[in-house]
Amino acid sequence: MQNKNIRSVSEFNNELKLKGFNVFQIESDGNATRVYSRKDFYKICLTTGESIIHYADKSFDADGTVLFFGNPHIPYSWETISTNYVGYTCLFSEEFLKSDRSESLLHSPLFKIDGTPILKITTQQREFLSTLFQKMIEEQQTDYAYKDDLIRNYINLIIHEALKLQPSENFNQHRNASFRITSVFLELLERQFPIEDPERPLLLKTAQDYAKNLNIHANYLNRAVKEVTGKPTTAHISERIISEAKALLQHTDWNIADIAYALGFEYPTYFNNFFKKNTGTNPKSLRTQEV
Repeated sequence: MQNKNIRSVSEFNNELKLKGFNVFQIESDGNATRVYSRKDFYKICLTTGESIIHYADKSFDADGTVLFFGNPHIPYSWETISTNYVGYTCLFSEEFLKSDRSESLLHSPLFKIDGTPILKITTQQREFLSTLFQKMIEEQQTDYAYKDDLIRNYINLIIHEALKLQPSENFNQHRNASFRITSVFLELLERQFPIEDPERPLLLKTAQDYAKNLNIHANYLNRAVKEVTGKPTTAHISERIISEAKALLQHTDWNIADIAYALGFEYPTYFNNFFKKNTGTNPKSLRTQEV
């Protein structure tokens, strides 16, 4: 079979995965956006300019300087309005930041689903926070043996400074609680894909997995999703796994056992049975049709 593996990650992504951390300055010349494919990186942004930030089911009009905390499990997007837009961004994995004594970032008031991820920043606060970002940028270029520890300290200092501040209040709430939960679930589901490496298998496989990540009960999640979409949570998960399975069978040269493992199945037979139940054919037959 011809090698059809067409997925790749950029040099930036490779560096990010290797270090578990990256920090850079946001330029105002159109190069502000960096694309990264990993789903397990938290984000802190210090930005000055006019923009609209969409976070889960809410929107925030930002004009001036804001400090933003992005959780990889919660959907967010950024619309830059002003032409003069500057600031800093740092990306880091929970494994990079976490110590033996610290709790999960998902429980932090800054990162949890109903937390306060956007804070208005004064000129004086901006100067201090900018200095911390600049120190991280400088430090990541050095050969200092303990620079990761130093960068972790800078990140924690930014987090503690943010915890002292008052959150922004001018969010625009969208629809009802069921719609909010459903929109977050569907975005979280989509963020698990594509699967890029058989050595990094799918982590969220069941409705219980998603409910745990969203800090809600599985029954509540299912009621909300079914109310809004007409289908239960498990149906959405199964459909997305089948869609990814077809893509992997058609566009990679991974063997079926690797695909099964990458999609969270303990044994290939479980994957074969799941695939046939949902498609009416088996993985090998589908792949043969594509050759």
